[in-house]
Amino acid sequence: MTHRAVITGLGAVSGLGVDVPAFWQALETGRSGIRPFDLPIENVKTVVAAPVPEFDQERYFTAEDLPLLDKFSQFAVVAAQEAVADAGLVIGEESLVNAAAIIGSACCGKHNDEVIFSSLYKLKRKRAHPLTIPKGMPSAPASMVSIHLGIKGPAFVVASACASGAHAIIQGVSMIASGVVDVALVGGTDASFTYTLLKSWDALRVMSSDTCRPFCKDRSGMVLGEGAGMLVLESEEHAVQRSARIYAEIAGCGMTSDAGHITRPDVTGIANAMTKALHQAKLKPGEVDYINAHGTATVANDIAETEAIHQVFGDHAKQLAVSSTKSMHGHALGASSALEVVATTLALHHSIIPPTANFTVADEKCDLDYVPNQARKQIINIALSNAFAFGGLNAVIAIRNSSK
Repeated sequence: MTHRAVITGLGAVSGLGVDVPAFWQALETGRSGIRPFDLPIENVKTVVAAPVPEFDQERYFTAEDLPLLDKFSQFAVVAAQEAVADAGLVIGEESLVNAAAIIGSACCGKHNDEVIFSSLYKLKRKRAHPLTIPKGMPSAPASMVSIHLGIKGPAFVVASACASGAHAIIQGVSMIASGVVDVALVGGTDASFTYTLLKSWDALRVMSSDTCRPFCKDRSGMVLGEGAGMLVLESEEHAVQRSARIYAEIAGCGMTSDAGHITRPDVTGIANAMTKALHQAKLKPGEVDYINAHGTATVANDIAETEAIHQVFGDHAKQLAVSSTKSMHGHALGASSALEVVATTLALHHSIIPPTANFTVADEKCDLDYVPNQARKQIINIALSNAFAFGGLNAVIAIRNSSK
């Protein structure tokens, strides 16, 4: 028997705020969290960014907790706690104890790495902190989420660059569909503002000089963000049995790899991922109302994604609403695709399409309806959330309005 996976809880830490209400209020009003870069990191070319505002770690964690919590784990735990509370689950209850915790991350514990590198190479200290390994290991957020929420089911981290959060969500859907678990806490997390990472992104020459304006003729590149997006997934039977509020259903998922260029997007790979998601969901292209685009505001991505949408949707492409919420929360790397699934779920739930903020004039090769600058009131029956990562790793999630 295959079980349908539904979304019952949401959590978000982002450049728009430290909870879902702040996240949605910004998306609904088209308020961007991108601001002049003012973090205490010198000698980098980054001029704008979307860091989490006023994140006070001591508000969320004890002094005993913090030596084990790199910032990417902190974000994951805070967003996971919100998602679990939103779903009405209680720590210690059987359904949460037996749940899965699957989290995506592109960068993992870079803050921890930066501290130890500075300690050993710059300050010439002879020893590393004894908790360096458990704090910075890639699997740390899954371990920390399981510890803080009492989850004893499958727990691990997925790494697939900017598609990590989406791949983690898809893994949770698969576990629920096959009956391995009834509940899965899934999402993505990254804390990307370290000297090493920023210098590395500088070297790629894809960073914006002003702001993130996807699909625009005068776009100047991507803007880094950070944070975590988390969702509680349940089998429909489990959610109905406990009378849970259901936001939406994960109707289908599509995954492909380009097997091509390490950074250049491939139209065929992108199109195939969308097609596979529609096929698994048993949907026709004409049934889709909205696409939350990958939309990075880089020259290559926006054109390739637009072309792929035309290939998959044909004449219906011009009827679609397409927007990029990265224009507001920035590109949070492994967390972005999870935050975008949270945004897409809320769009269906509230019948409001978030805009592409900072929009000026469309690129001549980007000719779709990008919902410029202002949110749009519209009933959404079916939406896609797109994620396309370096390495040609593509993941698309189809979401169905649960009230339909």
